[in-house]
Formats: sequence, C-alpha cells, structure tokens
Amino acid sequence: MSEFTVVEVGPRDGLQNEKTPLSVDDKVSLITRLVTAGARRVEAVSFVNPKRVPQMAGAEEVMEQLPRDAGASYIGLVLNRRGLDRALAAGVDEVNVVVVSTDEFSTRNQGCTVAEGISAALDIVREARAAGVFSTVTIAASFGCPFSGEVAADHVVDIVRQVAAAGPDEIALADTIGVGVPAQVRALAAGAGRVASEIPLRWHFHNTRNTGYANALTAFDLGAAALDSSVGGYGGCPFAPAATGNIASEDLVYALERSEVSTGIDLAAMVETAEWLAGKLGQDVPALLGRAGPFPGPA
Repeated sequence: MSEFTVVEVGPRDGLQNEKTPLSVDDKVSLITRLVTAGARRVEAVSFVNPKRVPQMAGAEEVMEQLPRDAGASYIGLVLNRRGLDRALAAGVDEVNVVVVSTDEFSTRNQGCTVAEGISAALDIVREARAAGVFSTVTIAASFGCPFSGEVAADHVVDIVRQVAAAGPDEIALADTIGVGVPAQVRALAAGAGRVASEIPLRWHFHNTRNTGYANALTAFDLGAAALDSSVGGYGGCPFAPAATGNIASEDLVYALERSEVSTGIDLAAMVETAEWLAGKLGQDVPALLGRAGPFPGPA
C-alpha cells in the first residue's frame, strides 16, 4: 500500500498565531520530533519580516540545525523575491509561495493586489525551478475572505489557471479562515481539474467552524495529492479575525488510517509531540485524539 502524504505545517502555520513565541532550539526540537514521528514533508519556517510575524523569527538558524539525514523535505514559506533568496540560501528543499484570492486581504496580508501577488508567484516559481527546488503555490482564502466575504469558485479557478502557467510542482487551495464546506471542495476540485489537470492539488483546511475534517476527507476522495495539518490543531492567521485552528495532524491521521490509508505517521508519537508543544505554549491541545485515545486502544 502506498503512503498518502500529510504535510505537517505546525512549525509554521501552527506557531504563527500563538502568543508565546518558541525559541530557535524549541522550534528545532519540535520539527525533529515531528520527523521522528514520521512526517516527511514539514513546513518548517517562514521567510517573512519578523517585525510583522515575530513568531517566525530565526528561520535561518532553525534551518541550519535541522536533521538532514532523516529523509524529510523541509518547506519554507516565501512571499516575495527577498524571501526566496533567503530560503534558497538557507537550503530549503521546497518553497511555498502564497497568493491571496482577494485584493483587500492580499493588501492587508502581503501589501500587494491579487494581480501583483500572481506576478510575484510566477517569478518565484521560475526562479525556484532554475535552482532545482520544488515549488508550491498556495491560493489563500480560496473558500471565503474575512473582509470581502464570499469568493466565487470561478475566481479561484482563474487564479489557478494563471499560476499554473509557470509550471509549479504543486498548487494548494487553502481555507485560511475555516469557512469552507464539502460542496466548495467539490466545485474547486472540478474547476482546478479543468484548467490545471497536470499539476498535483494539495489542500489546506482550518477547523474553525468544525468543517475542516469533512472538507479534508472530501478532498481525499476527490484525489488530493496531499493534505496539510498541524500537530495538536494549533494555528491560524494573524491577519484575519477569528481564523483559528488548523485541522490536527493526529486527528486527520486517525481518520485516514481507520479508512485503511497509510500515512507513515506514528499516532502515539504525534500525540506525545502535541502534549510537549502544549507545555511550551502554555495552553491545552485543541486536537481530540489525545483526549479520547485511539481505537481500538492498547491491549
């Protein structure tokens, strides 16, 4: 049985909205624990201005200390050419560039319009390919915008069409504020299939309104190449109101494994890592698996 890819985003999206920033050493320990638990693609760092997102400071120092012999691929989030230059110099295995779907959110989040964000993403993808680095374009707020409201599927699909022209290795559709439902997943999957069928589709869901897991399993059934999740269910967007809670890695893996889908992730180790992280952040684990335990339980 081949393994389905769960992309662990806890060290980036999981930490960026937390009040308590982790030290470089703690970030390295978190990522090492996740890799030991079986995570093979980890969004480890973000090359954004630390003045805007202090939780993401120390990206280069984190990358320098990560284990390189464990078979993991480390992803760096970039928003512009300066971020890409930093990411390449730090030795990331993959870059993830974000395009926000609406002008108002894009301006607040990245200081540019959607058109400008698309143009920057195209350049970043081409430069990453020239450097031999895997590239993902994530379209944020694909399911709804906290400022502009509803986002039409056709609009998102048109962005997919534009960014696909640069030939990224992967396109990700993100429910940044956790408003999506399975009907939207189906509409976006169908639309992306029409305009970019040759590019693998990854999905990023938040469980803000308790629809994240339904969306993730719908995307899986529709042929998702990968699903994002965050250890413990930590995370959110610091530039959007009430954008809390990524879907939790351990809860997602439980659902997949119980559906006879192999992920290569050790659930017990993931739950233990979530509890360790809770201690560092000073708050309870949002995920549910650690409370109820797996089924069937240990003999």
